[in-house]
Amino acid sequence: MTPKAFAAAALALPCATMDIQWGDDRIYKVGGKMFAGTDGAGSNVSMKMSDIAFEALTESGRGRPAPYMARAKWVMFDDLAVLDDDDVADWLKTAHALVAAKLTRKARVELGLPA
Repeated sequence: MTPKAFAAAALALPCATMDIQWGDDRIYKVGGKMFAGTDGAGSNVSMKMSDIAFEALTESGRGRPAPYMARAKWVMFDDLAVLDDDDVADWLKTAHALVAAKLTRKARVELGLPA
């Protein structure tokens, strides 16, 4: 997947936004909460995963626990270019849904997300 395709897939999700933080990292959020991020060049990517996906991806070696975020079940992929577009799009949808589900009911209603 290309960095441009990653950004397009992330920002196509409901109420998704992108901020530049920590230097030049691109951080994708829903309701102000992070669900994915890339370095400035878009070469590596990290995102929230389900418990099962976190275990499967880190144990298989496809990804590794994301620095500082592993406790929250984030996985880092060191080379976005070698990842399958469909896999990444599915992971982004899941990451977005997991984070959106943790927003308060009021925040979800204000954003127009399912309460």
